[in-house]
This record gives sequence, structure tokens and C-alpha cells, in this order.
Amino acid sequence: RSGPSKVAFLFLTAGALPFELLWERFFKGNEGLYSIYVHASDTAINKRVVWKTDLFRSRMIRSQKVQWGNINMIDAERRLLTHAVLDQNNAYFVLLSDTCVPLHSFRYTYNHLLNFSGSFVDCFDDPGPHGRGRYMGYMSPQVEQWEWRKGAQWFAVQRHHALMVIADHVYYRKFKLFCKPGDNNRNCYPDEHYLQTFLFIMDSAGIANWTVTHVDWSEGKWHPKSYTKADVTAEKLRQLQMIDEYVHKTSTAKAVVTRTPCIWNGERRPCFLFARKFLPETAQALLKILPNST
Repeated sequence: RSGPSKVAFLFLTAGALPFELLWERFFKGNEGLYSIYVHASDTAINKRVVWKTDLFRSRMIRSQKVQWGNINMIDAERRLLTHAVLDQNNAYFVLLSDTCVPLHSFRYTYNHLLNFSGSFVDCFDDPGPHGRGRYMGYMSPQVEQWEWRKGAQWFAVQRHHALMVIADHVYYRKFKLFCKPGDNNRNCYPDEHYLQTFLFIMDSAGIANWTVTHVDWSEGKWHPKSYTKADVTAEKLRQLQMIDEYVHKTSTAKAVVTRTPCIWNGERRPCFLFARKFLPETAQALLKILPNST
């Protein structure tokens, strides 16, 4: 390395970031401690995304079309990681979407990540139809059913885990061939299983089994709750900032809910550094509230 350790922020987005100004404020004054990479869809590139700030200008990598539930979602993640590891000072890698917002200050976030002894990857065993029920025997012998894991795609990983994901072709090929949407493939979605299963097999002791990005699944739909302008209050943001246990719910007929304290190097701490899905209409309200509440 030629300088201080940096956190690489990997934005997986369909186009411009609706919270670009909020992120600019988040990063301000911390130059040299972060890197930014943006993977936008090919449609967005063709429309020539116009950035409002210099912060994101020229940070778009060469991108390809991304479809929900398709292996090209994993391709985009690997493409972002591949660009980011070229900077030897990037020590931690965080995947974010265009609906994500920061919940804490940059310094808190930076110290929380770089001083942690592992990576944050949502990873749990769901014996129900949306978990182990998506496993197919074709995945063997590389992946056995008892090793199959599920979780949110929004990861934050150390450098050696990022390199492992980039270098993998054996497990990736299995998921590309046999984890697809549709009844023939048991509605398997690679972004919910590939990274989670791969890192569980390769280094289960090196990952925390939760993500640092909060998502609200309380509505019980295929997609998480979207936060509107009416949801953006100082009280609501404080609630998200103070959550200190992670909830997993199985997809079995009788859903089993487990609540696990978020332990950071032996100390119980709030779980989340970021939150999603915030609609673009919340941008101005967040700009007023977040800087005073992080």
C-alpha cells in the first residue's frame, strides 16, 4: 500500500443516484479514505447519466445490463470488485444500491468496518422452500444441501474475501448453470445464495451472519418496504440507527424467527451502517435530517 487503508463503496444502480448530494455530504472532509465505483445499466449509460457533483463523475465502470434474479447481478458485483481491488489501498468493499442512504457519519462507518475482525455477509440456513428448497442435486459435490445458505445480497467484505469471490470459477459456474428464476430451477435467485453459500464454505468463521444494510421485510411481500417522504422523521432514523439485533425468518409453513445480537469484536453494537429502500422523493427530507442525526 502507498497510503492509508480505504473503504471502496460499490454502487450497483440503474442510473443516476437520487441521493448523490447526501453522499457528497457524507464523504466530505474524508478524502483519501474512500474510493467510489458505480455500475449502471447499459440503458443508463446510453442515456449519458449526468452527475450533479464531481464526486461521482468519471466513477462509472464499464457496465452491462442487469436483471433482477439473474446471474448477471452477480456478474455486476464481481465486475465492481475487480475494478476496486486494483487499488491496493482499498481494504474493505461495500455493495450499495441507488436506494441506500448512510445512517452514521463517515468516520463512524470507516472505523466500524476497518476495525472489525471479519466480513459482513448475511448468511443463514433456511430449511423452507425459499431456502434449502431451492437447492438442486446438480450443485453437488461442490455444494451439498447442508451447506446451502441464504441472505441479503448487500455485503461488506474484507480484501481477501473480495479476491476469493473474483477468483472463483468453480462455484460460480454451478450457480450460473443451476440457480435461476423459474419453476424448473425452483425459483433460485443467485444474489440471495451465491456469495452467502460460497463464503460459508470457504471461510464460515470469517464472516458475521448479518449485513450492515438494513431492509424492512415486515410487509411480507416479494420486495421490501419502500420508505416514502412521510417515513422520513428524526425518530424513525434514530430507530434504524439503534437496532442492535438481527432478525432471520424461515420460509417454512410455521415460520421460525430468530433474533441474534449484533456482536462487534465481542461488544454488542447497533447492526446497521446503511438502510434501503428510500424513494427519490425522500432526498430533500434526508438532507435536512441526516447530517444532524448521524
